[in-house]
Amino acid sequence: MSKEASSIIETEDGSQTLISSEFNERYHSIHGARTESEVVFINAGLLEKLDSDSTIHVLEMGFGTGLNALLTLKESINTNQSIFYVGYEKFPVELNQAKHFRYGNELDLADSFQDLHELPWDQQHQLTPLFTFEKRREDIHMITESNRFDVIYFDAFAPAAQEELWTIDLFQKMHSALKADGILVTYCAKGQVKRNLKEVGFSIEPLPGPPGKREMTRARK
Repeated sequence: MSKEASSIIETEDGSQTLISSEFNERYHSIHGARTESEVVFINAGLLEKLDSDSTIHVLEMGFGTGLNALLTLKESINTNQSIFYVGYEKFPVELNQAKHFRYGNELDLADSFQDLHELPWDQQHQLTPLFTFEKRREDIHMITESNRFDVIYFDAFAPAAQEELWTIDLFQKMHSALKADGILVTYCAKGQVKRNLKEVGFSIEPLPGPPGKREMTRARK
């Protein structure tokens, strides 16, 4: 078991999430793991950037259970959209725990979900002709890309648990990593987080949140 892994629990929409023993935090909302991911990261993030004439570059801060990556792959298949996905994860979920998640079966992508977890880290993989996947086993603070990504899924644990991941310094790196008019989406709508995003140059778009949350945040470069 990895440093963060703990017990798998079921959420209100029938999908599963994981509780981190390191931070005593859930990886997803108890009101619905899949629903939260779809509302925050797919609907408010990825779907804003669909463009069949070019490849969408997606960065995820917190690969975690692989749910967001799998939903992104699903959208690539459904829309014939070329996507290059990069996910950062410092403390990966171990394979013997990941195999207990039902996401792959629920989305008819069981083999792909297995690949997301089993394929080697720090390498590029072509999961489908339109979906290129890379996961990096390192701290997101190490990112150096500039003007590369169209969308960032900012999916760290809440500021109370991981304050160091919601700072002006890291948001500056996220701002630099985005292309012009690129967007960062997060479930978090705390005032200090929005102020930090504004400090580095983002414009803030408060949006209705997923079940259990009144508001979420979309930040645009």
